[in-house]
Amino acid sequence: MSACGLDFGTSNTTLGTVVGRAPILAELEAGHATIPSAIFYERDGAVLIGRKAIEAYVEGAPGRLMRSLKSVLGTALIDETTKVGRERASFRDVIAYYLRVVKRRAEQAVGHELRYVVHGRPVHFIDNASEADRRAEQTLRDIAREIGFEEVTFQFEPIAAALDYERGISEEQIALIADIGGGTSDFSIVRLSPERHRKTDRKLDILANDGVKIGGTDFDRQLSLGVIMPLLGYRSEMKRAGLNAPSSYFHDLATWSSINSMYDRKVMTQVRQVRYEAAQPELFDRLVRVIEEQRGHTLAMEVEDAKISLSDNRQTEVSLDWVEPSLGVAIKRSDLVNHTGQLAMRIAARIETCLEQARLSSEDIDVIFLTGGSVQLAHVRSAIVKMIPAARVIEGDTFGAVGKGLTIEAAQRYGVTC
Repeated sequence: MSACGLDFGTSNTTLGTVVGRAPILAELEAGHATIPSAIFYERDGAVLIGRKAIEAYVEGAPGRLMRSLKSVLGTALIDETTKVGRERASFRDVIAYYLRVVKRRAEQAVGHELRYVVHGRPVHFIDNASEADRRAEQTLRDIAREIGFEEVTFQFEPIAAALDYERGISEEQIALIADIGGGTSDFSIVRLSPERHRKTDRKLDILANDGVKIGGTDFDRQLSLGVIMPLLGYRSEMKRAGLNAPSSYFHDLATWSSINSMYDRKVMTQVRQVRYEAAQPELFDRLVRVIEEQRGHTLAMEVEDAKISLSDNRQTEVSLDWVEPSLGVAIKRSDLVNHTGQLAMRIAARIETCLEQARLSSEDIDVIFLTGGSVQLAHVRSAIVKMIPAARVIEGDTFGAVGKGLTIEAAQRYGVTC
């Protein structure tokens, strides 16, 4: 089949095709059907994506790492240029390069050209900004055509996850689909059944759709600001009484998509001036070292690993001895909850909006279907389940459910039954 489903995610990407009437995710890296949404521009001109990109950065290869590429869609950054290697490129061109490689690898894996695609998209790329939302989708459509897809359509990511779940049910259900990803949290209420699964037009079965631009990277940022950035001078005092250090540097360093902006020479000059005026200049010596060595992504990865570890452990250690000998911090699960609890509550609050759209009560929901990497966070899961306490909770394929569902949608739209 020359059609596919493409889930370009903030953290990871998958691409699926139909093999023997079943949706199968293509192997995009050796032994892996998922590939991190990351790209590394080496100074000698070579470009790496996925795990190879992250490995090159971690191993200290000279160059520039970019992650969370999807987060710039719908923003003014998409057409701005940034230095990559020895040249400059727009963020749009960076995304196009990444997706072109993904498409080519998938075609090599399945052995034929892919001409049609059902692209996944969040319910809202940007909250409360319909024009920005439209631009984000149009940008993805234009990029998909540019890299060789002849026909491009879209499906909401939680709806795609519902299609994957529906393949395995034996009776009609009303399901709340919760897709908590790296950049957005999306919910759909959908009527599902074995008979409905065979229909190509499912508009009447979609009872509600809503979402919010909060995802795993936002949890990373808040945890970083809470426990890591104070070690580098965040919220510390200046010599002039009553003044705190400027906070913008720390917010940029804690935000995946903004880290590279910290490496501008003007920023370094400003930070050195702040250090001179700081009451604790030794903290800013640490910040200067991170910027000088362009290790902001190392910090972000340390925080992300800590967040993931706290899904299963009550405490984890983050060593920062590469910043300063013996520097480190112990992070408890309670710290994660304290710094990100409001994010979890804001995510769960969208469920009430969905129920209102569908004109249903929580008791009408039979099943909560959970997918996306951030549902592994206990307090996020708890906040969601608390909104629909009587429903059964079903674990989806954390990183593959949306991609498989988009593939099912592609098969139905382009003439194959899954």
